[in-house]
Amino acid sequence: MHPIRDIAPEDLDAAPARAEALRALNNAHATELSWLEPDRLRSLVAAAFMAARVGEADAFLLAFDQDAPYDSPNFRWFQARFDRFVYVDRVVVAPQARGLGLARRFYDALGQRTRAAGLPRLTCEVNAVPPNPASDALHRSLGFETVGEGRLPGGKTVRYMSREMPALAEARP
Repeated sequence: MHPIRDIAPEDLDAAPARAEALRALNNAHATELSWLEPDRLRSLVAAAFMAARVGEADAFLLAFDQDAPYDSPNFRWFQARFDRFVYVDRVVVAPQARGLGLARRFYDALGQRTRAAGLPRLTCEVNAVPPNPASDALHRSLGFETVGEGRLPGGKTVRYMSREMPALAEARP
């Protein structure tokens, strides 16, 4: 099983084929996510609380804390409502890597990092229109609850979801 590896902006510069593969994976799912140009990917990775990948481009995650200089309307929705949080902007898994538990592994690693930083909540949005039943099922199984809804340009509707994170001391048996 491939390990989860952090992505830094210099990694993208040092491995342009990997950067392009990650961008292509993202853009193949632009309906659910959003389109990324090379400079946008680099700036998001630089601002991320956690930017990680599995394999060369089997899967990747981008997440931001509440202080990130990020202009996403979904991220801004959470900023207006919560003081401290980590926002999962995107988790994308290549078709050949689905069913291996990679998204769940990302969330486990992100949860550990979130608790270690003393942040009390993980947040995300899941498409309602167009629907994303696989993402709905994953987030519900991870304990996320719907905390709001939003309509975005282009007719997309999303559910805003949140999961409280126990402190490290509370999380240990």
